[in-house]
Amino acid sequence: MTSTSSSRSGPSSRTKQVQRRARYADTPEEEIDLLGPHGHDEGSLEYAGDTSPASGTAHDLEEGGILQTANRPSLSRKSSNASTSARDKSRIIPFRPLGELAKYKLQNRFPANVVRNQKYNILTFLPLVFYEQFKFFFNLYFLLVALSQFVPALKIGFIVTYVAPLAFVLMVTMGKEAYDDYKRNLRDKEANSQKYLIIEPASLHSEAMPLTRAVPSSRLRVGDMVVLEKNQRVPADLVLLRTSDASGTCFIRTDQLDGETDWKLRVAVPSCQKLGSDKELLNMDAEIYADGPIKDIHTFIGTFSIHGQPMSAGDVPLIPKVEPLTAENVLWSNTVLAAGSAVGFVIYTGAETRAVMNTSHPGTKVGLLDLEINRLAKILCAVTFALSVALVALNGFRGLWYIYVFRFLILFSSIIPISLRVNLDMGKTVYAHQIMNDSEIPNTIVRTSTLPEELGRVQYLLSDKTGTLTQNEMEMKKLHMGTMSYGYDSMDEVAHQLAVAYGASTDQATKRGGTLQTGVQLANRGRRDMSARVRDVVLSLALCHNVTPVRNDDGTVTYQASSPDEVAIVKWTESVGLTLVYRDRTRMDLQTPDGTVISFDILDIFPFTSETKRMGIVVRDKGTGEVTFLQKGADVVMAKIVQRNDWLDEETANMAREGLRTLVMARKRLSQDVYDTFKDAHHEASVRLDGRNEAMADVVSLYLERELELLGLTGVEDKLQDDVKSTLELLRNAGIKIWMLTGDKIETATCIAISTKLVARNQYIHCIAKLKTANEASDQLELIESKPDCCLVIDGESLQMYLNLFKTRFIEAATKLSAVVACRCSPTQKADVARLIRQHTKKRVCCIGDGGNDVSMIQAADVGVGIVGKEGKQASLAADFSVTQFSFLTKLLMWHGRNSYKRSAKLAQFVIHRGLIISIMQAVFSAIFYFSPIALYQGWLMVGYATVYTMAPVFSLVLDRDVNEDVALLYPELYKELTKSLTRIFSCPGAAIMIMSLVLFENEFLNIVAISFTALILNELIMVALEITTW
Repeated sequence: MTSTSSSRSGPSSRTKQVQRRARYADTPEEEIDLLGPHGHDEGSLEYAGDTSPASGTAHDLEEGGILQTANRPSLSRKSSNASTSARDKSRIIPFRPLGELAKYKLQNRFPANVVRNQKYNILTFLPLVFYEQFKFFFNLYFLLVALSQFVPALKIGFIVTYVAPLAFVLMVTMGKEAYDDYKRNLRDKEANSQKYLIIEPASLHSEAMPLTRAVPSSRLRVGDMVVLEKNQRVPADLVLLRTSDASGTCFIRTDQLDGETDWKLRVAVPSCQKLGSDKELLNMDAEIYADGPIKDIHTFIGTFSIHGQPMSAGDVPLIPKVEPLTAENVLWSNTVLAAGSAVGFVIYTGAETRAVMNTSHPGTKVGLLDLEINRLAKILCAVTFALSVALVALNGFRGLWYIYVFRFLILFSSIIPISLRVNLDMGKTVYAHQIMNDSEIPNTIVRTSTLPEELGRVQYLLSDKTGTLTQNEMEMKKLHMGTMSYGYDSMDEVAHQLAVAYGASTDQATKRGGTLQTGVQLANRGRRDMSARVRDVVLSLALCHNVTPVRNDDGTVTYQASSPDEVAIVKWTESVGLTLVYRDRTRMDLQTPDGTVISFDILDIFPFTSETKRMGIVVRDKGTGEVTFLQKGADVVMAKIVQRNDWLDEETANMAREGLRTLVMARKRLSQDVYDTFKDAHHEASVRLDGRNEAMADVVSLYLERELELLGLTGVEDKLQDDVKSTLELLRNAGIKIWMLTGDKIETATCIAISTKLVARNQYIHCIAKLKTANEASDQLELIESKPDCCLVIDGESLQMYLNLFKTRFIEAATKLSAVVACRCSPTQKADVARLIRQHTKKRVCCIGDGGNDVSMIQAADVGVGIVGKEGKQASLAADFSVTQFSFLTKLLMWHGRNSYKRSAKLAQFVIHRGLIISIMQAVFSAIFYFSPIALYQGWLMVGYATVYTMAPVFSLVLDRDVNEDVALLYPELYKELTKSLTRIFSCPGAAIMIMSLVLFENEFLNIVAISFTALILNELIMVALEITTW
């Protein structure tokens, strides 16, 4: 169709053209790309209906047969004259190709699906490596000295003696960087070349099945349909269209994305799952709208629109069917399909995928010792320059005095020995090897080999609670029902009451005509007996969760869920007689104590989030058809939702004092009419593109979360890690101030702080919570300042208020306290606290955690320690040191950290002393011989002095130990006494050796070099021998 013929044709033709234009009305560039400048596409496919995801109304037919497209406020991205650079990255991707050229233009608007983790390429390798090395004054100084030897007037001795050490250091560094980048390149190539099947349309003249073609991952484009098999890595961000499971669900493993080890459930688009085969996907007149790419892996806003075809050319097009898409409909890149097969539709590729956007490249951490040595190098350089000018001045600035200044500078360059860099790097390698091969802390990994000395200078320890101080192994310990409470020892009574309840229900049902009564039926007539109440709360706990039973190859059943709390509760319901035997997207089956299986339809699920702090589920009993809304959550939010009661707050506080994690269980019966009204309102909110989540939450709150019947309160115990108490006590005795940062409630965190001995016996605990005004905050701060020996417990809201209003004053007061517990902390707050302590105190901060929410804190610390735990390996992979238990921190800091710092400090002192003593001898020699810039020791004597003659003895300091291991761990006070900076270096022996050589051997002046050099070597060896403690 040409633009001319289009303009002359009747209303129906113009209607179709405008319809196609309407689809891209808010994105002019997209309109031009896909429809061409004259408004026609490259192929001959016609689309009917408005494809706007937010549109749900038919267009009004205006005079002349032109359809006016309703604007979408939530999608209006820019006017036609807006710059391309400001283009929103949201996208509308049609299912059917618009012709090869249009498809090519569409796909090339988005980045290629290439994985690239390399730091360098051929052009940038040398410049970047050199920049990283020479941005430190220490290395830059040697480069300038080496380059000066190519100037004839400044040449002293062999050029190789200046160039070789620097070249050696650079070659080692470049070799390491090149090798690491080569390995990254190989991993990138492997990922980019992995083959995937994509579905392509069969020939128009063939009735064959849709063709699948294997393409490498790097060739995938937006709009491709990808077929995934079990255990295959997801190559790009995909909308899940179909799965091999009839329920339209599949499980994925996300440990490479968020570090969590639990399988996650994903749901296919219902309209696509209902199709008979994958082939029918190609015949769908549909499109997917996806919001612009963002980092949040828990959020996705999109819609799936199917366009109805008009009955005839002149008819108004049908309203498109719109289905909402959320994060549970999407497979993120780098996750793995755990079971079955699936078909996905590519929506984000390459740099726009969530995996790449969440890949942070943290800045390189530099140890404080390295910074101190770099600073010392600047001071020594200034001293050298002053000495050079002084010698020239004493000579009266005669001749080419400025040349002589530079020659003296080069002569004294050994005062800053490059061998120090080599020695320290070799020392760090030795320390890392010792840590990783320590049999008492097995599986400890050093991921940043430049920081072992930092472990010996830690003065603040910031720790997570769950999974770090505790094991993240949950066990149901208590059930409270208002008038009755069941402890761990009386759970058999719960099992008995449950068996009686189901037995009684069955007997009653038989008398009434065989209708099975289940726990979802509410018996509000009069006061219910205890058995019925137990049945109701246990049944609710067995239904309200996101746990899925997975049958293993050996026949055993494993419960999969994103939270260990939920698994603990489902295991408990199984232990008392109500077992979860089957679960899919739409159905749940439970086995009662008498062996009967009862089935429930799952109508809606409202998953737990850190913002809502609750999860809900709407189920329908298949036996009675009764609809019930069940909800469990934290007491702070549930207290406002349940009916008024007089026991919840008190019992929650009691359980928290016992160190139990509490969950409130409640329910509400719904009539079919109420549920239908809710469903319509919820669907309407779910297809909104602007404020979708808020709208859906409002609907749930309005129709469901009101006046819920309070059923019970559960208490789940999180067991402490091994030897936590002794570890914390030892660290505190070592002078380390410990902060516990957790997302848990104040009561539980306080209890854990007491039980772990983070708080000393009889120590005053000061709680700050729910601060509302600046005056309140200021008053509380004054109280803290007046009690520096107390333990502070503060909630996240109050902490944020202090950080906003009294940042400096709060940090100044808090850092003086021996222990601080911050509750309800977000990951960002944890990282902010770590940075603030570093900035304010200038002391070394160590952060330790085990979950993905601890990564930002670990990366913000001077030293990050990750624990491989129940929450996965994300924290471990992001950390500088990885351990398997919190108690290993004792050995890591008190022994390895202390030794590493003490040895490196001593090594640096001797190597600098070695350069300083020879420079003093050179200065005395030049002063005696008419201030002439002539080298005392020529060529290989200088090279041999720093290598052959003294290298091994001086380097032996990295193996020295001043106390044995048992003493270091028995007396942690030794850790506290470590020097905070390098000791002063005195070089009187240098001047003494030179002067005594001249006085004693004046008649044998020609042998002065040999005599002084021998004395120099002996002096250095004797000093090392006197310094070494352990032979």
